[in-house]
Amino acid sequence: MECGALSLLGSVTALRLVGDFVLSGEGACVSLHAQNSTNGHGKKLSCNVLRNYSVHGIEPRHAACGPTLLAVFGGKGVAVVELRDQGGEPELRPTGQLYELHDWIWDLRWLPAADQPAGRLALALGHNSVALCDYWERRILREVHCEEKCILYSACLVGQSWDELALVSGTVFNQLVLWRMEGPTDGSGRVRAGRRISGHSGVIFSIDYLEQNGVLASASDDRSIRLWKVGNLRRELEDSDCETECLLRLYGHQSRVWRVRLLEDHIISVGEDSACLVWSYGGRVTDTFRGHRGSVRALAVSEDGEWVATGGADSGIRLWKIGDNKPEDVAVTQLHFGKAEDTRNPRALCSVDPTLVLVMTGAGSIYSYCLDTGEWKCLLADPNYQSYGLLAADRLPSGTVLCVLGNIEGCLKAFPLSKPEGAVEWRGHQGKVHSLSWASRGGGQGLDRGNLFSSGTEGEMVWWEVGWAGGRVSWAARGRFHLPPCRHRWHTSAAFVPGTPYLVCGNRRGSVLLYPAEGGPAGAWRPISALLGLHGKSGVTSVLCHRGLLYSTGRDGCYRQLRVEEGGRLGLLRSQRACRGVEWVERLVPAPGGTHLLALGFRGNDFMAWCPETEQWLLRVPCGGGHRSWAFSSSDGGQHLFAYIKSGAVFACRGRLVAGGSGRVVKEAWHGREITCVRLVASPEAHTSVLVTGSEDTAINVLALDQASGRVTKLAAIGDHISSVRTLAVAGSRSRGSQPLLLSAGGRAELQCCRLLFGLKDTDVSLRCQVEHLGSHRLAEDWERRKNRHRMLKMDPETRYMSIVVVDGGMDPGTDPHFSWHFLGAACSDGAVRLFVIDEGEKKILLLAESFYHQRCVLKLQTFTHQLTSTGRRVFLCSAATDGRIALWDISLIIEKAKATNIFPERTHQPWDLGSPCLVFKAHQCGVNGLDIRPLDDGRYLLASGGDDNAIRVWVICVVSGNLGDDQLVPSTGEQREVTDMELMGSRNGEERWNNTAVDSQVEDTGWNHLEVITDGWSTDKRAALWVLKGPCVESAHAAHVTGLRILSSRLLASASIDQRLTHWALSSCGLSLVQSRWCQVADIAELEIWDGDPLGTRLYAVCGDGLQVLKSWQKGDLCGLKTDGANAGSPK
Repeated sequence: MECGALSLLGSVTALRLVGDFVLSGEGACVSLHAQNSTNGHGKKLSCNVLRNYSVHGIEPRHAACGPTLLAVFGGKGVAVVELRDQGGEPELRPTGQLYELHDWIWDLRWLPAADQPAGRLALALGHNSVALCDYWERRILREVHCEEKCILYSACLVGQSWDELALVSGTVFNQLVLWRMEGPTDGSGRVRAGRRISGHSGVIFSIDYLEQNGVLASASDDRSIRLWKVGNLRRELEDSDCETECLLRLYGHQSRVWRVRLLEDHIISVGEDSACLVWSYGGRVTDTFRGHRGSVRALAVSEDGEWVATGGADSGIRLWKIGDNKPEDVAVTQLHFGKAEDTRNPRALCSVDPTLVLVMTGAGSIYSYCLDTGEWKCLLADPNYQSYGLLAADRLPSGTVLCVLGNIEGCLKAFPLSKPEGAVEWRGHQGKVHSLSWASRGGGQGLDRGNLFSSGTEGEMVWWEVGWAGGRVSWAARGRFHLPPCRHRWHTSAAFVPGTPYLVCGNRRGSVLLYPAEGGPAGAWRPISALLGLHGKSGVTSVLCHRGLLYSTGRDGCYRQLRVEEGGRLGLLRSQRACRGVEWVERLVPAPGGTHLLALGFRGNDFMAWCPETEQWLLRVPCGGGHRSWAFSSSDGGQHLFAYIKSGAVFACRGRLVAGGSGRVVKEAWHGREITCVRLVASPEAHTSVLVTGSEDTAINVLALDQASGRVTKLAAIGDHISSVRTLAVAGSRSRGSQPLLLSAGGRAELQCCRLLFGLKDTDVSLRCQVEHLGSHRLAEDWERRKNRHRMLKMDPETRYMSIVVVDGGMDPGTDPHFSWHFLGAACSDGAVRLFVIDEGEKKILLLAESFYHQRCVLKLQTFTHQLTSTGRRVFLCSAATDGRIALWDISLIIEKAKATNIFPERTHQPWDLGSPCLVFKAHQCGVNGLDIRPLDDGRYLLASGGDDNAIRVWVICVVSGNLGDDQLVPSTGEQREVTDMELMGSRNGEERWNNTAVDSQVEDTGWNHLEVITDGWSTDKRAALWVLKGPCVESAHAAHVTGLRILSSRLLASASIDQRLTHWALSSCGLSLVQSRWCQVADIAELEIWDGDPLGTRLYAVCGDGLQVLKSWQKGDLCGLKTDGANAGSPK
């Protein structure tokens, strides 16, 4: 069996800008990207150069002619790669094998050599020494040590030749030690330190030196950056004329500072707080770049000092322009009335394009302001609109701008902007006009007509068709709509649903309503579908139809994705928070180009334009908050206008919508923190697999993996969780055919359920994924609804779901009335095993039953179903806890009871008692983090477990139907028995025989006989007997905790561990024998997922932890080798 790496999504640990390319270090690979890339497609190629070491730095050596040499180093290894760029086709070509040293490498410098045209390498090592290395001859020419014997956390080499070479080392004692290679030595031959600089209160992570200014910068664990005046380090460090002076202490990062770079005019730093700060030499922050989801570990600056590249733990790479126009630097201008100033304050304003602002004053006057000419113009004045007035304007398809006014008496006045004297007034309502809004209907309507909606008293909304033709304004009532009763009974926005005879609107109560737009009954039309209180009591702020979907926004900080289902019913697809900190979302508008949607809203005192899909904010204006009249308009070219009223004055800012605040995306970001779980969802296309990943950053990503190239594309991002995502499960949809259900759970005892809808994009053949939210459940909310809860112990708010598994409920689509139900088992950190039922049709989740038998954290959960010959089917749960014990539960009666009881209509359901397990046995000395079950043959099941004791154990579970009185079914002990620790220890003599037995992979093992029975028990109804037989074991299968385990067949098992090893084991009743072990580039592996690949005979493995890596295995001799991005390399020694 052969196994190689297919794809890697890991932290970016090193960056370098070389010409038009961005070079990045990800794991052991060096990747090349184009600087002008706007998405992940800009990745040109990748090459594994360090095998089992992570790239720490990339140092180029430019030649007058020929390729650029790149010295790549990390860990204890260094390799040289050629970068060739011929005709726009770059190429990375290793010049030799990996050269491994005896110590860690912190810095590298190219040095000229007369006898070596390519030069030699000076390497700063981890124990405060410097080695002169001839890479091509594979030998160390010289190594010098400093008298300061300590471990280094950072180092910086200064100089262009060995004679003048100096090292600035950041020690574990929070000091900077400066010493020269040719400095004076002590009696033991170690070089004396020239200077020692103290001041930091934490270890030093990064050092940089700017020779032309004689300034040294250091970044530390104490969150500070310090600048030191050290002079020219190429001269003698003991020069008394150059004293060390601390020039600046810079505090701006909220966490540890990882990297610092010195430029002629700026200081650049990145840190654990996801920020890149640009400082002046006066100590002021001049730029703040934010866009990464996690810690920023890598930093590079272009040769001209204009561009900064950052790489983070989210695997993303961004480019920033120093001094470029940023959203926080928008120019806000006050629009002075001048001679046209009214005696009363402006009350309302609107805008139809970025060049024009319309203002309504308290005296009932309407003014227009042209931003191109800077002139005010009075359009009309009507005292009937002075005490209360509404203003709305829209540009008709013909180009005419129509303005409409509404007053407290129910009158409406319409006029064209080009001829305000042609205004027409009519009485639209019997009382006050509460709201006005325009809606576009698209085709089927004349170019000179528009659609106006007005709300009056008693909840009546009227649809007016207003036009301008023949030099006169026309109006006609097209329909009247009845709004549901509520305190604030008026609409806030309306939109026609394209391709359907429906109108959707939002009201002040926070509801989204669907009405017929034509062919309705006489009188006021009532809603045919409603999502009441969808956005809470603060109201719906806008509705929008975009690319076949409906979107609504509200002052609850969320926007929701809707659709019109069959039969004219509104369906909620998903709810998503626009941006962290934005609690007031006013509108969604298409971004320039129409590919994304921008969320407009308020964050504190600022107005913001944010792109949720790319997680970039494009505009930020300090306007004072959202409780004011404001207007926003944009053009196809990206020009925008934001106007608002503040303190009785009109302000406006105009510019271009650019992602200046979030940088240019070179490589797409994934997760900002550790990935805790990964699951295969589907394979909708040949050579394509869809994976979902959950992370500590509370996000879930849906990814498409190309099995041939290893390319990974993000299809969707789900951010519904309020805490970390710990576990995932996938179930088949009962109502949507092949569309799968995704179940996710994690911190704060939160469970989420959504449906993934896959399809092809309209523009190409690539996949698209739409997420439909089905329901959520939190134990804290469930506890609040329980009866007599004052007598119960309140649920711990820190409870986490550790593992979830979909349970086979035996639903028959033809006869079962609850066919849309799904059963879900959950292992919880509070010691409980819980069983949920999910009604896919009603979009509800209910806690069905629970048991606190384990009394300690339950880590893993698995399930299997056994079909009895005479007494039906039995459904079992297998739970494993931190004490190393595994329990088997018979939940068949609970499921049958739920199916026979209509539990969902109950207002509050008290969870049933899950009872006690059928049997319990000791499997490991401590926690069990790997668990898998596979049918062996009729009535027998293989159970494999991996524990924190580094061991892998295999068991056989036997299930036989019958009655308690049958003699032949009485277990070996005649009663339920739990294996003791002494029995577990005593059985290891037999395990040594198994471990030393060679397994012939060509002989099918059909026996699994003659195994020791360690415990037994009965099912809940005493109609099935269970035995647990002890199988083979490997005590030290890995060097650390086993965190992933899968039974691939009755003869093959795969395991993964924190020791970064993916291992295959030959499996039989005689023992476990090692087949192959493969090193992975993901640290702290949390989970393992395996599925069959394409072509037949290949398998794909996904390991997650500090990143995500996909590997591919095939049989020797097959021609399905890897066509990867270069991430494939041999295993380390």
